[in-house]
This record gives sequence, C-alpha cells and structure tokens, in this order.
Amino acid sequence: MIYISVSSDVSFLRIHLSGNNNHIKFLQGPQDNIVYAAGHRNMFQTDFHSLTSIKVDCHYNITVLHKTKDPNQLFLCGTNGQQQTLCCYMNPSDDPFNCTRSKGIQNIKQHINESEPSLLIGSAEVEEFYTTHSGTEGSVGIHRFGKNRLWTEKSGTEQRYVSLVASGQREDNLQDRLYAFYIEKTRDPSLDSDLWVSRVAQVCMADLGGPKSYLQFRWTSKLSTRLFCGDHDSRLYFTQLVDMNTVLGDRWQDTRVYALFRNGWGMSAVCVYTVEDIDRIFKTSNFKGHTGPVPNPRPGECVKDSTKLPMEVLKMVDKHSEMEEWVTSGPLLVSHRHYHHIRMDRVQGKWNVLFLSLENGGIHKVLERDGQAFVIAELQPFNYRAHILSMMLHSSTIDLGSCDQYGAQCEDCVLARDPYCGWDGHRCTTATNDTIQDVENGNHQVCSNISRGFTASKVYFPGSSVGAEDGIRVPLSSKYFLHCPTLSSHAEYSWRHHGNTTATPCISTKSEDQCLLLIESMGPEQQGTYSCVSEERGYRRTLVQYQLQLDRGVTGLASHHLPFPGLGLVLLLVLTLLC
Repeated sequence: MIYISVSSDVSFLRIHLSGNNNHIKFLQGPQDNIVYAAGHRNMFQTDFHSLTSIKVDCHYNITVLHKTKDPNQLFLCGTNGQQQTLCCYMNPSDDPFNCTRSKGIQNIKQHINESEPSLLIGSAEVEEFYTTHSGTEGSVGIHRFGKNRLWTEKSGTEQRYVSLVASGQREDNLQDRLYAFYIEKTRDPSLDSDLWVSRVAQVCMADLGGPKSYLQFRWTSKLSTRLFCGDHDSRLYFTQLVDMNTVLGDRWQDTRVYALFRNGWGMSAVCVYTVEDIDRIFKTSNFKGHTGPVPNPRPGECVKDSTKLPMEVLKMVDKHSEMEEWVTSGPLLVSHRHYHHIRMDRVQGKWNVLFLSLENGGIHKVLERDGQAFVIAELQPFNYRAHILSMMLHSSTIDLGSCDQYGAQCEDCVLARDPYCGWDGHRCTTATNDTIQDVENGNHQVCSNISRGFTASKVYFPGSSVGAEDGIRVPLSSKYFLHCPTLSSHAEYSWRHHGNTTATPCISTKSEDQCLLLIESMGPEQQGTYSCVSEERGYRRTLVQYQLQLDRGVTGLASHHLPFPGLGLVLLLVLTLLC
C-alpha cells in the first residue's frame, strides 16, 4: 500500500533556524538526538530531545562540515567572501567555541562551493581532504589537500560533481581508491543527443602525482567512464545524475551506490551499482581511442611511487583516460515524479528502505526487495508546498514508522509492507519480534489467525447537509459529489449504488488521495446507499458509505456537499470544468 500522510499523522519534530540558510550542511552528532547544521556565517547545535538549538556566529560562510575520528571534534571549512578557504577543527562542547586551524590543510586559494562533494580521510595527524570543483573554468575535477596536494588539468568541458565515494579499505591499502560521480555536458553536436551524460572517475589515494617533467601535482591514476542507467528493451534511458547515497558493505566489493537519475521526459529513476562493478571496468576495459598495446603497469593501477611511473604510462593516462566499456545498471525504480534527493536505511539488518524527496516537499518511502521497488508511503513533513534543500536520514531522530497511518485493521498493516511496522493484535505499531508483518509478500492471510469474519474497517456515514439523521438530502436536479479517501495507490477503487451490481470507477483527478463520484442530476433513481470499495491482493473492504435522499422542496444546478474539510478548492475546480 502507498499512503498519503500529513504532519498530524507522522511525527516530525520542527526547529526553526534563524538567519539566511538557503544552503545548509547537516551532520549527525555524537548522540542520536544531536544534529549540527552549518550555513551562512552560522552554525547550530540542535537537540531534538529538548527541542533546543544553540547558535554560533561565525565570520566565515561554512561550506564544508565533517566528522573526524575523534567523536567530539568537527572539521569544517569556510570562506569570508574572498577566493580563499580556511579549514579548522572545533569541539562543539567548548564554551566559547574555538576553531583550531588545520596544520596540514592550508593555502586553499579557491572558494569551495557548499554544493561540492567532499571527504575527509584520516585524522588530524595524517589528514587528507578531497573535494571537487565544478564548472568550466579553473582546475575542474578532483582536488586533494594535505601533505600531497593534487588536482586535475582542465577538461575542456563543463562538469558538475554529485558525489565522492571511498572504495572502502582493501586488503592492500595501496589499492584504496576514490570514485567521483559527475555529469558532463555532452560533446555530441547532434540535435537528438542528450545535453548531459553521467560519468564516474577513479583516482588512487596513494597517488603522489607525476615527476617534475610531466604531470607534477596532477593525478597519474585518474580514469573515467560512462555511467549508464536504463533499459534497452523499453528504450528508456536516464542520462542526468541528480543525487547519490552510498551503503557500505562488509567487504569493499559489496559497497552499493544508489544513484538517482532524470531524463529529458521529466521522469526519475534509481539505479544501483556496486564498487566491484566499477572496479572491474577500470581494471579490464579497453582504453577509448587507444589502438596499441597497453603499457605495464596498466594505466590507473595504484603504485607505491607514482613519480617513478614510465613516461608511456603517464602519457596514456593524460591522453586516453576514458574506458570503452560503461558501468551499467537497469532501473530499480522508474517514476513520473520529480525526485531531488535519495537516502537509504537498513531495517532489521535485511530490508532496504529508500527515502526520495519530491518536488512538493513530500517524501516517498520505498522498499527494495530482490531488485524490485515497492512504494510504501508518501510522507508529508510540511502542511504546505515546500522545496527540500537538504536531507539527512537518522531513524532515531525521525519517526520513520508512523504506523498508525496504515489503518485500524491487521490486513491494512500487513499490506503496507513497511519494515518499521507490525500488528500487535490491537493496532499497527513499531515492529518487534512479537508483531505480525509480511514485508516480503504483503500477504494479508497472516492475519487470519487473529481476525475472524468481516475484516473491513468501520463504515463511515457522513452527517447530513441539512441536519437530517437519516441521510443527506440533495435538491432535485442538482449535481452532487461523493468523496472517498484513497489510502493506497496499489488498490483499486470503485463506487457501488445499492441495488446495482455494476461498479462505477472514480472520476480521474490530479489529486492522488481521493476518489470522486459525480451524481449528474439528482432524481428518485439516484437515492439510496453509495459505497466506496477498495480491493488489493484479494483483500476487499468498504471505506465509506453515503445515504442520499431527494429533497423535493428545493431545486438547484450546482448544489454540492463537501463532507471532508479541505476539499473546497479541489471540488470547486472540478465543478468549474464539469458544470
């Protein structure tokens, strides 16, 4: 089931952050209830237990915020508006706050944009800071600051970086790699080509750059290839990478990258890659545009001292660094909705749940199971249309279950397939070892041992529009709308009129949370009971019933009853079109 829930049903704690925070960085604190937020000349330490926030005024616009190996220490970088960046370490518990300048990461003579991905590797003793530079001017690409500073030569094309991912510690630390995911403006001049293509690049963390004569202070291990997300059979392709979330595996090969894409048709897709898939392409693919023998060591291989690499290896990395083979994946999820951010949570050690932010400020909660996606719910953290600028996931800070929204029956709870939720015999609540759920299949028959007889939810009879206790009185010849809440997008909904065995489908509307029935002209034949019925995976229930009676004393053309608050605008628009 997919449910539409509003803030009154889902537990979202809200804390207002003062000041200009159009661009903000989030970081989980040492305790689950602590969240750090850094933005324009301000940093906030927010406690979601006490619902308090401590504001620290800074002289710099903070664009980088990372944890260190010391749980009580933060690493941050900022700029004062000049083309220079200062990086320092701070302990948020100090009073007053004091930021100690980094000894190893200095002389960053460029502005680091808050949208650029970055990583801090190591500690204050052996620190390496990786970031990217997007655009067309300057040294576009991957930059490393610290003991051995490296950067990239001009690419000649516009590049926008989305994420940096460490490969994970390998058996041989020398082979540790960093992967950069980005989009590049296409060089293909044809009219039917995509404006952007997605790519992934690798560099070795042990790279020291080239000798003085060639590629000094430049990457000698940088290779790149196309990142493909699509389905050849349906000819559905997604070329623009939007966001990513990385899930570390027990082995470095099993680290998974969840990538969010869009295409030119306004569709979104999620594709999943493993570090092993990416690593294999860089180690085995032919080099694009190179026809001769591949030198030894193979270009892109991590070596102990890159300043001693043969000149033919350096030249090949410089001139032919693109792979012929692509890193490919078929879509896990395809949607006509416009997603902006993606985050993933591991539930009970076996279920993967994706959270995808929508263009209206909502969030889709999606279950991943055996390469298939199932949309569980649509959360609405705001009671108004909003744009989510940044999203950080922490299951103990936000109530990700919100199980009450799924209904008051065991079948409703099980059909939701929400790993956070289960039926405890009385209600849908946070899942434990004693609750009933079937996340894998959503088989409501597991409720048969505790639910006997008719399991449909309580039928609702809306009150009369004129105060009558025996039903709703509608004037002769009037148009009239009936409303039914569509709690699940996986169910089929229909209307049934007493005495008529033929089901009437809902009126098609832009809203996804309602099923409407229009009475074109009220007369004697339109009297009686109207039932809205939902059916999903063999589970059928009546959601709402209306008892309509003819009011012969009054006539009208567009009289209508709004049984649910908040529907006035929607129904008014429908009436404008139909009357």
